[in-house]
Amino acid sequence: MVRQDFIGEVWTSNEIDMKLHIEIDPSSGFCNGVIGAVEKAEKKLKECSKLYSLGAIVHNNSELDRLNKIGLEVIDIEQMKQLHNTTVLIRAHGEPPTTYNVAKENNIKLIDCTCPVVLKLQERIRNTYNSHNGQIVIFGKIGHAEVNGLVGQVNGDAIVVDGLESLDKIDYNRAINIFSQTTKDPYEYEQICSAIKERVVQLGGNESQINIYNTICRQVAQRHKNLVDFAKGHSVIVFISGKESSNGKVLYELCKSVNDRSYHIQTIDQIETSWFKDGDTVGICGATSTPKWQLEGVEKYLYSLSILNC
Repeated sequence: MVRQDFIGEVWTSNEIDMKLHIEIDPSSGFCNGVIGAVEKAEKKLKECSKLYSLGAIVHNNSELDRLNKIGLEVIDIEQMKQLHNTTVLIRAHGEPPTTYNVAKENNIKLIDCTCPVVLKLQERIRNTYNSHNGQIVIFGKIGHAEVNGLVGQVNGDAIVVDGLESLDKIDYNRAINIFSQTTKDPYEYEQICSAIKERVVQLGGNESQINIYNTICRQVAQRHKNLVDFAKGHSVIVFISGKESSNGKVLYELCKSVNDRSYHIQTIDQIETSWFKDGDTVGICGATSTPKWQLEGVEKYLYSLSILNC
């Protein structure tokens, strides 16, 4: 049997000569909105055996499986319309007003976990729209739960753009109010706003007809800066997030842009030992939808790499 020694954050093997220095990014993991939603779901499930969640509470299949095992059932709005006299959880992404109407009509009690940052954004969009001051433009992922909730605040009368190629949707002869999905890349949002300004000027307009709102979550925005430093400071990055996580895709690409040896996984079994070599410093990080237990599970697995390679 090969002798293994564990010293602090280093595994060594007499036979393999593999040594990895491993660190979990302290700023990775659930954002405050997701933490609150999961905690409320767990608290309610201690009182009852089943709870409905309107949409996936978090875009992470591993966490969804864990919550499902303790009684959380994910439903869509059509399924909710068939329910009566029960309880439904509204996730951190938020919902349009029509969802609350359904709950009222069907005597459904809501556990509303909409993130406070999203609630504030919904209110700003409604107030801007009600002032009749031009068109509403939302930079976000088309079809994303948060974006659907934002568009619903103005009865669908909003333009959603997801990249530079979709800016033709905008009427540049009218006043423009620009908002962003709370979890988008700040740099990409800046590019979108700059491109809109440029088009307005090219068409003979004035920048004064453009109102840009800083609606990206500060916690998320700060993670972008922190993650760049973290990715640069390690020779290998293992990034964990669910395939449906919009935030995960953005943050992984950010890691990849500054560290070519960045790898995106959803589960531990996707890790390849060929990614690592003796002396590597390995950084483990994830999206706002990645639970801490999953980050720690990858850390534990990497500690055992020398055993698996024997």
